[in-house]
Amino acid sequence: MTHIKFNHSPLSKSFGIVEDILNGGLNKYVKDDFLTNDYFTTHPPVNIVETKDAFLLDVVAPGFSKEDFKISADEKAITISAEKKTETKVEGDKQVRREFNFKSFKRSFTISEVVDAGKINAKYENGILKVILAKKENKQEAPKEIVVE
Repeated sequence: MTHIKFNHSPLSKSFGIVEDILNGGLNKYVKDDFLTNDYFTTHPPVNIVETKDAFLLDVVAPGFSKEDFKISADEKAITISAEKKTETKVEGDKQVRREFNFKSFKRSFTISEVVDAGKINAKYENGILKVILAKKENKQEAPKEIVVE
């Protein structure tokens, strides 16, 4: 007599997922870029806050200097990029350990028609790039009186 075993219970499917994760198959469930060590250096985290007068972007980018950043904007988008220049090595020095590794990044954001592209300011301090996107002033024209003839 032959015994046939079937595992069709929902519990066995759950254990299959756990087994995949334990056997290194986590990248089936999580985007591969997120698993790399340089994910946060190539995709720096950004906070965006809207106030009455502006949008405030805070980009976490430690280790850069203000000269490393390039910001460009038009009526539809703003692009923030940075590239750290590589340090020159001094001849005769022996590198014992190197953990500093700066990557370049580039992020683009669509901006609303309420943003005045001509009034964008940026400041870099304490490892955070602060970009201020001023809103256009809502100038309402005085009501025009229409004469009935």
